[in-house]
Amino acid sequence: MDSEGNLRLTRIKTQLELSKELKKEASKQGFNLVGIANVPGSERIKLRTEALQRWLKAGYQGEMQWMAAPRRLQIESLLEGVKSVLSVGLNYYVKKQKKPSALSIARYAWGKDYHKVIEQRLKRIANWLHKERPDCKWKICIDSSALMDKVWAEEAGIGWIGKHSNLINKKYGSWIVIGHLLCTEELIADQPAKPHCGQCQECIEACPTNAITEPFVINSNLCLAYHTIENRNSKLPETISSSLGGWIAGCDICQDKCPWNQKKLPSSCDPDMQPKDWVLSLTKQQAMSWSDNEWQKQLQGSALKRIKPWMWRRNAESIESDIS
Repeated sequence: MDSEGNLRLTRIKTQLELSKELKKEASKQGFNLVGIANVPGSERIKLRTEALQRWLKAGYQGEMQWMAAPRRLQIESLLEGVKSVLSVGLNYYVKKQKKPSALSIARYAWGKDYHKVIEQRLKRIANWLHKERPDCKWKICIDSSALMDKVWAEEAGIGWIGKHSNLINKKYGSWIVIGHLLCTEELIADQPAKPHCGQCQECIEACPTNAITEPFVINSNLCLAYHTIENRNSKLPETISSSLGGWIAGCDICQDKCPWNQKKLPSSCDPDMQPKDWVLSLTKQQAMSWSDNEWQKQLQGSALKRIKPWMWRRNAESIESDIS
């Protein structure tokens, strides 16, 4: 082998070692799932991008106009010179259950605001990478960023996108919040995840409003989670309010029915993922009677802050009883 060949081999080994150590750092930060994807990615990225455009054209984003941000279609627009994506997943499933008389709140929001949790941990990983590669540029992306986050998580191999549009992992089911670290370093990529939903239609059939119009396609205009969190109108549509059951914030119906969530799952011991007491015991009477100040106090440090106090009262008023 000539000297140039030896140089290339040495560089590959260096990047391989860096990739392994970067993953170890992510694990040290408490992430349960870690994977790497290269930019521009496989053909699947193109297919998912085209699917997003069809979804937007159909108007399924509702009032979420930020979903149409052009930057979402080109990862390079988020970080110039990006070559790799470190994808991480955090298990938020805990075995605790809400009280029988309590209203239902989506599991992802039971603990601390995962946006801040993931961002803080990724920043520590980025600082480690900067020490190893001082010239490396990086950017942290969570689901509030203009990035097709689940698509890149799938590309990095930490899970596949299920028919309910959530990311699924064989070990953790779909109870995963994800984040990404974009960087200009060329890391060694993992294999993209393979789908394992098969012919299953459980999530589609479970949705009370038929919001899953076809596999992988969610019409936000029919989705309980969208309306309880994003709808800023003073009243919910009748078709939504009559289907709420006990759901006041978000909805886990499609995930609860997923067979990958039916098996015994690891319960998170992460302190940031543990549920707050009020989340498991909130009654309709409390939701409607708490003042704005009381709500703000309860929502401190929570992803549920996106739901304003008046929206909590609106949602509660639409629910027929405390029992869900």
